[in-house]
Amino acid sequence: MPQPSPEPRLATVPDEAAGRRLDVVLADLFPEHSRSRLAAWVKSGDVLLEGARARPRDPVRGGETVTLAAVDEVRIEAEPEDIPLEVLYEDPDLLVLDKPVGLVVHPGAGNPAGTLVNALLHRDPALAGLPRAGIVHRLDKDTSGVMVVARTLPAHTALVAQLAARQVHRQYLAVVVGALVAGGTADAPIDRHPRDRLRQAVREDGRQAVTHFRLRERFRAHTALECRLETGRTHQIRVHMQHLRHPIVGDPLYGGPLKLPRGASEALTAELRGFRRQALHAEVLEFAHPLSGEPIRVSAPLPADMRVLLQALREDSAAWEESQRR
Repeated sequence: MPQPSPEPRLATVPDEAAGRRLDVVLADLFPEHSRSRLAAWVKSGDVLLEGARARPRDPVRGGETVTLAAVDEVRIEAEPEDIPLEVLYEDPDLLVLDKPVGLVVHPGAGNPAGTLVNALLHRDPALAGLPRAGIVHRLDKDTSGVMVVARTLPAHTALVAQLAARQVHRQYLAVVVGALVAGGTADAPIDRHPRDRLRQAVREDGRQAVTHFRLRERFRAHTALECRLETGRTHQIRVHMQHLRHPIVGDPLYGGPLKLPRGASEALTAELRGFRRQALHAEVLEFAHPLSGEPIRVSAPLPADMRVLLQALREDSAAWEESQRR
């Protein structure tokens, strides 16, 4: 769905801005765009100062003319598709969704259609004019749960800024291998795996990644953890749990070989053998409304497969404890 080239937008640097950095002044002149996005446009020549290229850190004098002739990154060329969406919250600025297991977020080489982007463009065609169709964060294909989508550029810019400032509360439920005795924090940098491009890995030269976790429910050989993201790296919780030697149940990339508890019940054995995706669910999202500033908290119910898995773990643990009392 190609977009037309935008008309150049002109603005005048106010006199009182004299001496300030260009990228800081641009954020005031064009508040619907993030400062990082504006700085990138300055570097690419899509923002001119008095008709000439400049650097983001260059000071302004006041009174200059700024020309902005940029096209938002990640133009959307996907086709709208009538794919059902579970909407948890909606207003003119936002959509908050419950993403199901198996739904890819962005179109790609292996998934040119049938994605969340295709579904969003069917529901709201105006999203084609926003970066990534308004998506400001993502979930892996086989991770379920709550996601927020911006419907306007100001909302998009504000949500991206909240995420960058770590002001968005993202809470997940993960079922991991091993009976943990306490919560904690995984503070280990993450970047692409040095040999496998499909995976991420903890690396000393990686980007900072912090995951806080606490015990939600403990079983005899597994634990349900409440995980809170402080940063948002690709596969972050999955990589951190593997790094701590408590991989997420069913994780095809980071889970390792299947481990069955000694004397596991038939029901639990069947569930663990049949659970072929990471047992990870984004259950709560909290943030300030990007325009009104009002607090928003949205939760997504556990999908059926995780409910069944947790019930099998509870019943197996109860049966084991009963057998030990005999």
